[in-house]
Amino acid sequence: MFMGEYHHNIDEKGRLTIPSKVRYELGENFIVTRGLDNCLFIYPKDEWTNIINKYKELPNTKDARNFMRFFLSGATTCEFDKQGRINIPTPLINYADLTKECVVIGVNDRLEVWSKERWESFIDENEDNLSDIADKLFATNLNF
Repeated sequence: MFMGEYHHNIDEKGRLTIPSKVRYELGENFIVTRGLDNCLFIYPKDEWTNIINKYKELPNTKDARNFMRFFLSGATTCEFDKQGRINIPTPLINYADLTKECVVIGVNDRLEVWSKERWESFIDENEDNLSDIADKLFATNLNF
């Protein structure tokens, strides 16, 4: 399970350090793709296979086709260099508006890569609503 928040810089060649705490969980090869909310998703290969299998079960509707096009066309297999960095392709850098400062967060089955500015905006916009969101998602008496 991925969790935590890590701040790293992306260099001019598109290389981003992935925190050593999570590299082992990703494995040697993993998938980077467009995520929702203008961030990138990074999945271990086995989790990616699970996602693809779920997509195969979707109905052949326009919405399903459009989502699969969006999600899968940006996907690429990556691996770490000797310094623990990944090389993010330019289209993905542009999609997530990654500049120098990036935030890598762990979200259960994946990592997400955000520009620092977008991450801070996301936190600012959602922080006050988290209690209401938790109430809607968890109808039981979960205490946080």
